[in-house]
Amino acid sequence: MEGYNGWKNYETWNVALWLQNDYPLYCITRGYKGYASPFLSLRHELAVSLGYAQTKDGVSLWDMSLDVTALDSMIQEA
Repeated sequence: MEGYNGWKNYETWNVALWLQNDYPLYCITRGYKGYASPFLSLRHELAVSLGYAQTKDGVSLWDMSLDVTALDSMIQEA
């Protein structure tokens, strides 16, 4: 089986997990549903406004292995 818990890799899964399960972060994430690039816009705002650049597990929101397309879809479905 490829991937990690239905996601492309651990890094994507971990970012999705935090965006969906940390309630304050989830509320912020939902506000990006209508954006053309929801994840990229969200991560920029999280870094600028909150200084949030990685999950509490240490996965960077700028990790090159993140599946941004899957994260965009997850946000649009939130």
